[in-house]
Amino acid sequence: MPACICDQIQKSSQRIKVTSDKKRYGKIVTIVSGFDNSIDIKKIAKELKSELACGGTIKNKEIELQGDHTKKVKPLLVKLGFDEESIE
Repeated sequence: MPACICDQIQKSSQRIKVTSDKKRYGKIVTIVSGFDNSIDIKKIAKELKSELACGGTIKNKEIELQGDHTKKVKPLLVKLGFDEESIE
């Protein structure tokens, strides 16, 4: 039984951006940004980290994942209920 339909609507109205960035020492991180306050970022970060088997953190309403996962994040976000068109 779905928890709440409004949760689905909130997820489909997001404009999520997936980018990769190079940190110091040449480490690459994948940044997932564009969430608004109504979304539980901690829960999504936990899901992404366990699915991708990587570490990560949440900074300034952005999820930072260790490693380059730009191609793998989009299908996972879709699986979590986000709209495919709203992910860049």
